[in-house]
Amino acid sequence: MSPVLYLIPTPLGAPDTPCLLPNEQAQIIGLTDFVVEAEKTARTHLKHLGVTTPIRELNLQTLNEHTDLKALPELLKPLQEGRSMGIVSEAGCPAVADPGADLVALVHQHGFEVRPLIGPSSLLLALMASGANGQSFAFKGYLPSEKGGRIEALKALEKRSRSQNETQLFIETPYRNDVLLADALDNLHTETRLCIACDLTLSTQTIISKTVAGWKKMGELPNLKKRPTIFVLHAGRAV
Repeated sequence: MSPVLYLIPTPLGAPDTPCLLPNEQAQIIGLTDFVVEAEKTARTHLKHLGVTTPIRELNLQTLNEHTDLKALPELLKPLQEGRSMGIVSEAGCPAVADPGADLVALVHQHGFEVRPLIGPSSLLLALMASGANGQSFAFKGYLPSEKGGRIEALKALEKRSRSQNETQLFIETPYRNDVLLADALDNLHTETRLCIACDLTLSTQTIISKTVAGWKKMGELPNLKKRPTIFVLHAGRAV
């Protein structure tokens, strides 16, 4: 059997939260080789995903935002030696808003099979729950950290959303979430829809989707500090 790169989703919250279907779990429980973002959390995830290889015997190679692209070919060694391997994100789906995308491209380039497994995606969960246009959308990643650049980016996203009827999704470093929400409410048009989806799948999950005018009528805004949050903006026509 030809070796395969499995894209293995992990829980968005507690590591012991089930996130793989039984038939998909069966495909990865015997793997010994993995590419991971951080070894400590990866070992915890793999244990709860049911991997049968003793944790200390796993071959874990690190791929994160600091990895030099020149080091990627070395990560393919298990495939080249005939062994299937998995790539594991810190949370959610690998290669989506995740450094694993470069490795997946390289695996395709070398002619190996890539097999994505079904699992949680915070981006899609937020979009599903937002009431925004799910027919046309874009993920923009992080907005500028500097206030002026952040406001300029928000206005640009709103303009594109209005002209293209395209939903815009973006994120922020958790400790700046409250600042981003405040800037959005201060600078977006009153009829623009803004959704925040935080702590998805956890007991503390919070999803609020309102027009900017509706947000401003709230007595108290949610505290988003240090909580993983997806922001969803839609200024286009109703769908």
